[in-house]
Amino acid sequence: MVAIQWLRSLVFNVSIYVVMAIYAVVFFPFALFSRDWAFRACKAWCAYVRWAARWMVGLKTEVRGPIPQGEVVVAAKHQSFLDIILIFHALPRARFIMKRELMYAPILGQYALRIGCVPVDRGKRGKAIEKMKADVEKGRLEPGQLIIYPQGTRVAPGEYLPYKVGTGILYEQLEQPCIPVAANVGLFWPKRGVMRRQGTAVVEFLAPIQSGMAIKPFMAHLEDVIETRSAALNEEADPRP
Repeated sequence: MVAIQWLRSLVFNVSIYVVMAIYAVVFFPFALFSRDWAFRACKAWCAYVRWAARWMVGLKTEVRGPIPQGEVVVAAKHQSFLDIILIFHALPRARFIMKRELMYAPILGQYALRIGCVPVDRGKRGKAIEKMKADVEKGRLEPGQLIIYPQGTRVAPGEYLPYKVGTGILYEQLEQPCIPVAANVGLFWPKRGVMRRQGTAVVEFLAPIQSGMAIKPFMAHLEDVIETRSAALNEEADPRP
């Protein structure tokens, strides 16, 4: 059974990247002139991944909690590529804080820039955020939901990595509510490897943290609510090979 699930996972993994390339080419002429079409392309691909995961590998996906609609900072647990897909698919106008190197990734980089993702150099995040705020105010960039991963990288369920203060600085600088997001997706779609496990992978939007908190208590509260709820989602889950 494990070998069969591995083979099904391999076919699934290949299919999602083939479909990504097809969608990127088909939508490109429209996305070039309209940011709406860039969002449609990305959301269509996310929908395909969720649909294919269900019937190809037996992996259901679920998004819980109220979906934020306005300008907010979304601070999310990051366990694998799947949480990126689910969060982006759920939000109306999502953009990510991303490493500048990803700008040059084929397909992903160009679409990421088109939907308004914010590329940053290490140590220069403040300048990038100031530019983003100015672009929104001047109408060059639509308001939306800015997604950041407080631990800075994928962290497997059960592992611990401290939360970086950059999220607190962003929260203070933007003066927007912060929406924490918990997840258990790493149990089903690990950060490395081919295997995709059967079950129900969940991301959950939690209660907003209103603007105005000092950075230190904000970071402590953010870590507590995300880690506590993610642990509960891990306990709830029943991943099968």
